[in-house]
Amino acid sequence: MQIWSESSNEAHSQMDVVSRFWNGSSSDVSEVHIDDPSDQEEALSLIGLVPWILVRCSDWTMVPLENLVAASRGTSTRIAAAIDQEVELNGAAFALGGGVDAILVPSHLVDGAVSVLGGKWDKEEDQDTGLAIEEASITSIEGAGIGERVCVDLTRRINDGQGMAVGSISGKLCLIHGETIQSEYVPTRPFRVNAGAIHSYALMADGKTKYLSELNSGDEVAILSSSGNPENATVGRLKVETRPLLLIRFELSGSQGQIVVQQAETVRLISSEGGAISVTNAKEGDKIFVLTDTRSRHVGFALNAEVDET
Repeated sequence: MQIWSESSNEAHSQMDVVSRFWNGSSSDVSEVHIDDPSDQEEALSLIGLVPWILVRCSDWTMVPLENLVAASRGTSTRIAAAIDQEVELNGAAFALGGGVDAILVPSHLVDGAVSVLGGKWDKEEDQDTGLAIEEASITSIEGAGIGERVCVDLTRRINDGQGMAVGSISGKLCLIHGETIQSEYVPTRPFRVNAGAIHSYALMADGKTKYLSELNSGDEVAILSSSGNPENATVGRLKVETRPLLLIRFELSGSQGQIVVQQAETVRLISSEGGAISVTNAKEGDKIFVLTDTRSRHVGFALNAEVDET
């Protein structure tokens, strides 16, 4: 993270840690004053188009800054926040865990910024995607009562071995098989993924996540297979219905994950042993594929920050 200072002739003991002296304008910086939601939208629209966005909030609030930090991760745009009071330093420096890319402070607050950052200034954040498909072992299956589940109907067919990445924990998404497999009592629906309970995360085509409750017709979701090769598919319709649910817990690499799905034989998890396992036949010890991500999420955007979801 960089420390910027407002131009001043005032000397102080930490002058050597300042990365930029701000004189009010720069060719690589777009300054945005956020007074209302429309100003936030203006700032969001600049992400990917400019090297830096300098954010000034008339009434200091964290949410717009967090939204901008999350949206900028993985792009060429970095976020700087103008700070006028020492009490605001922690909020900007550690927004969503990783913080903004730079803080702009009056010269008298530079020492305070150095103290808050604890030596972590002028370092770039690692943008590693952190995504991998790993083998997980089912540890338990239990009833989860009655709830709303979402069938995602796509505008095209998907193939055997393909499905969506869905789960209760954003960093551990199960591969849910499409309804391409013939059942004795139900015809195939090769355009459908019975994805799970409405609270679940689903991986989108752009790498973000959405809750199943947020999906709309026209959205593009990611379609994955055990090989991990992604494809895109457009949502044509959503079927939200009240059904009996199962809670499936699993373990991988010493950590726990879970998913809540409809209790139905046509709901299948992609198996690491080939094919797919119906959730009504699954048992403790069965191996399944899980898409893991070392990053956390904020309004669907991936970022390098710690989070604990259980």
